Amino acid sequence: MGFLGLHYRIERKTMTLAIGIIFAASIGGIVEIAPLFTIHQTVEDAPDMRVYTPLELTGRNIYIREGCYACHSQMIRTLRDEVERYGPYSLAVESKYDHPMLWGSKRTGPDLARLGGKYSDDWHVKHLINPRNVVPESVMPPYAYLARNKIRTDDLGLHLAAMRKVGVPYTDEMIANASADAYGQTTPDTPYAEGVAKRYGAATNIRAFDGVAGEPTEMDALVAYLQILGKLTDAAHKTTTAKAGE
Repeated sequence: MGFLGLHYRIERKTMTLAIGIIFAASIGGIVEIAPLFTIHQTVEDAPDMRVYTPLELTGRNIYIREGCYACHSQMIRTLRDEVERYGPYSLAVESKYDHPMLWGSKRTGPDLARLGGKYSDDWHVKHLINPRNVVPESVMPPYAYLARNKIRTDDLGLHLAAMRKVGVPYTDEMIANASADAYGQTTPDTPYAEGVAKRYGAATNIRAFDGVAGEPTEMDALVAYLQILGKLTDAAHKTTTAKAGE
């Protein structure tokens, strides 16, 4: 009864209880805040890190809108079975430009952190139209309507500008050409495609992701996003190679 008796006495005194609450909350606050003072030492450097193109950012927004993050995580843990199945474990720097983070907490489907380039565009399109076409045991719902929906491009500059406000280094040129770049990334044989490569790098995926030429669809955008997952930087692969050589 000693501890319980003390607890009852504290509850009867408002100031004592308030001080106790503040003390307990301070401990949790310190645990959460203290690591931020060393974040520059704990987050890896990735000089080759690039930002999402307007089309890829649109695809990411669709991924969030459709709730894909509820069944797929984007964080490979350091456990051996995860690394052997999915690839190098995830690094903090790989989520540097993700707002919000999509690490996830549940895996009804596989982790997608290293999905980029693993399958062809055609595979992704078939999978999204009807998952059972390529994975018979899949419980994922179909998203065939994405191929029919054209993406809105006139406000993409605003999306990029909003991302810049939270630290994503989009340039004025990227923001001004966001709409044209979304179109250019799906039309490789046009002058618009050259602008995409110039602003985002020659290695940027530029093609009709849904296999149909014309105005970019939501299918184009989502596939473009899926094909860049794990490809914004090679930091994870370099870290793995460096540790293997130690």
